[in-house]
Amino acid sequence: MPSVAVKLYSVFFKFLLKHRLQNRIQGPADDNANNSHTANPFGVTSRPEESIAAVNPSFTDGVATKDIHIDPLTSVSIRIFLPDTCLDSRPQSTTPRTPRVRSLVKQPDSLESGSDLNRSIHRRNSYGPELNNVVNNSYENHRRNSYGCIGKDLDNGVYRGYSPLSIGNSRKLPLMLQFHGGGFVTGSNESVANDFFCRRIAKLCDVIVIAVGYRLAPENRYPGAFEDGLKVLHWLAKQANLAECGKSLGNARGGGGVADLRKSGEGQRHIADAFGASLVEPWLAAHGDPSRIRALQGKLRKALISCWHRGQMGEVSMLSLVISSCVMDAAFLVSLFRCASMILWINKCVLLGVSCGANIADYVARKAVESGRLLDPIKVVAQVLMYPFFIGSVPTHSEIKLANSYFFDKAMCILAWKLFLPEEEFSLDHPAANPLIPNREPPLKLMPPTLTVVAELDWMRDRAIAYSEALRKVNVDAPVLEYKDAVHEFATLDMLLKTPQAQACAEDIAIWVKKYISLRGHEFSY
Repeated sequence: MPSVAVKLYSVFFKFLLKHRLQNRIQGPADDNANNSHTANPFGVTSRPEESIAAVNPSFTDGVATKDIHIDPLTSVSIRIFLPDTCLDSRPQSTTPRTPRVRSLVKQPDSLESGSDLNRSIHRRNSYGPELNNVVNNSYENHRRNSYGCIGKDLDNGVYRGYSPLSIGNSRKLPLMLQFHGGGFVTGSNESVANDFFCRRIAKLCDVIVIAVGYRLAPENRYPGAFEDGLKVLHWLAKQANLAECGKSLGNARGGGGVADLRKSGEGQRHIADAFGASLVEPWLAAHGDPSRIRALQGKLRKALISCWHRGQMGEVSMLSLVISSCVMDAAFLVSLFRCASMILWINKCVLLGVSCGANIADYVARKAVESGRLLDPIKVVAQVLMYPFFIGSVPTHSEIKLANSYFFDKAMCILAWKLFLPEEEFSLDHPAANPLIPNREPPLKLMPPTLTVVAELDWMRDRAIAYSEALRKVNVDAPVLEYKDAVHEFATLDMLLKTPQAQACAEDIAIWVKKYISLRGHEFSY
């Protein structure tokens, strides 16, 4: 059972949240939201009472962050969490040597001995052997300032943060879209709790986490938040294609890629799309850019043609070729497998939703399946649903037994659904609320692999488990992780973030996610 402190905090939390929800129902914003002529489409992504974590565009704590407002017509924004493992540059020469990660921050003299910052950090990532993070001597003369950055991150006294152009060759990382919880009415992608959780996931999964700041209800009701999640996914696809255009332009000017951009001046770093409304985001272009996919596909095509002419391949798929009993040169098979693995890694995107954010993630996954190749080169390969905000008109066993559970009881969640769904569409069997209604498109067999995290003391657990069972019936990889004596949002609530159970949950998620995003994914399995 939860501790006495958790029980007391739950009582206070429920009282405060119920008061806020009732104020939203009785407030003028709700009346405006019901009137399509007076509703404000710009919306809000956070509440004044929310504790906001400041961004830190340097790697002082292992993860750099930045905020981006991606839509001029709405308040939709994202926060990018970039782990310092992206700075790992593989050696280009044939001479084997230990790869090094450059530290962008010089350590103070007071920490030169016996400190965690100065100690060599041994980290095993999912792409290769253990790396030793050591301080690069070329940064020894850089002096720390009040912003927590080094001198090279300043331009005429203006703080600029981490710039990938100063690093040169760097690692590409998979992407993860994260949707925060809060019952569609509260919460923020910039909150202290969500910032802590996303930093933890970015480090453990070795991915670039993009926390989505969607519009909240009742200012913007359904399908506002769902469309915002899909809008961010399309924005990522556009960023990937714009980065491809930027590299093509660099090659046309001399084939230098990032080096050419560095030499061509500040004005030529940004490549605008046809309408001049989008610019290349440098962090994603440098570390999450899937534009190498086409070149690698060309290499794979040549390799397969070579194999065909050698008479060692029949009418089989690429995966069947790797695991088949065909006799071929070991070196050729290894190179072919590496080429295929690079293709499968570069364009991968994982969706992660927390509570009501899980409903948004599931919607985005469905729309991604329907879009098909329209999202290329971005591909949703898996999704993680953490205690999803599912409900239905026919109550389940847990909804009856745990209706008055900790933090989020059933009556309060129904109140949140009334604030989110338009009055004329309100139903507990709405497609946004109940994933198991009949004739829902696309078919479940087309859904990506889905990991479902549930808590034993959460009244929504049974419906989440039922959804996972429906996916498994159609041969979708859909395991369920259930945590004993856990409550709703046990791994993301501010009070519970630092508990061993929350840390274990994040580590379990990382193990499963790496099966679908890592070059060594076959090693990560339950």
